[in-house]
Amino acid sequence: MNYKKLDTPSLLIDREIMIDNCKFMQNYADRKKVKLRPHTKTHKMSALALKQVELGASGIATAKVGEAEVMAEEGLKDIFIANEIVGDIKLSRIKKLAEKADISFGADSIEQLKMIERNFADSKNKAEILIEIEVGEERSGVIKEEDYINLLKYLKKCNNIHLKGIFSHDGHSYRAKNKKDCREIHLTSQRRTLHFAEIAKNMGFELETVSVGSTPSMMFDFPILDGITEIRPGTYIFMDASQANAYGSLDRNAATVLTTVISLPTEERIITDVGAKGLTTQTRSEGFCVTKGLGLIKGNSEIYIDDVYDEHAIIYNREFHDTLDIGDKLEIIPNHICPVVNLYDKAYLISDNKVVEEIEIDCRGKLR
Repeated sequence: MNYKKLDTPSLLIDREIMIDNCKFMQNYADRKKVKLRPHTKTHKMSALALKQVELGASGIATAKVGEAEVMAEEGLKDIFIANEIVGDIKLSRIKKLAEKADISFGADSIEQLKMIERNFADSKNKAEILIEIEVGEERSGVIKEEDYINLLKYLKKCNNIHLKGIFSHDGHSYRAKNKKDCREIHLTSQRRTLHFAEIAKNMGFELETVSVGSTPSMMFDFPILDGITEIRPGTYIFMDASQANAYGSLDRNAATVLTTVISLPTEERIITDVGAKGLTTQTRSEGFCVTKGLGLIKGNSEIYIDDVYDEHAIIYNREFHDTLDIGDKLEIIPNHICPVVNLYDKAYLISDNKVVEEIEIDCRGKLR
């Protein structure tokens, strides 16, 4: 059926744009002679993860153990949980998961390594870990070389942990001032990651994986430095309003939220039936990803959502108002697609204006 006959709000995915985005990033990785490990926290759908692997991805990344469990159950065999996994409950789940898939996960402290060593004492498989290196995002990861060296010294004493590699995330590329600044962040982050890889090598560790990535720094054919083995972008599969601002075009935006005009109470106010519970209230406030409002109207990129309540979106635009009737349907390009996907039970794959597939968002809510 025509997608505009769907009830609203609904999450729509343009099939052809999505597939082209997947091929675009796979081609970039292939040309740069690195593996592509898509971060599936963006789409949270095993069906799409399998498609990415079918198109050439070496494996996938997830953010949470729960996501990895779903992906493994659906046939994904090479999964990296790009996060620090702490606590006996989660580590016991990973130990079980490692019996049926190649599972690795992040670490950045000796305290965490002690937990891992204890939990894997009775496992037939060693814990496969990657140490996270902080490269400027100001989030998790090792900052001081001294702390890193102490981590490596501790690992030499461990019987139940194998250091597979290191990873970093240049998430501050979203705040880059422009393309030139993004390129510098991209290269500086790689250099710092490679510096820590060299320290490990000098201490006798052979690293299989040196992993980097974020979508903004992967969209412009920037160089990948020798020694990097894989990239981990995520948002590229769908893109969103902030990514489009950085990229300079909406042509790669595959995901929209279909919504219905439910009220036109003044000469300029437009109300639709999706609010914070279907769009979030996220914005990008600095750099070349900066967004206006809370989502763009597809086909009218100068028109945006001015405000949201829980279940209402509000647009103030008299000229646009005069083109609409109650019951009309609009498509909204979200500012940040990753948390938006997590608000829906399923997505509708669209081709030539028709619904061609319903896909369960089977990692939705897997926050543990």
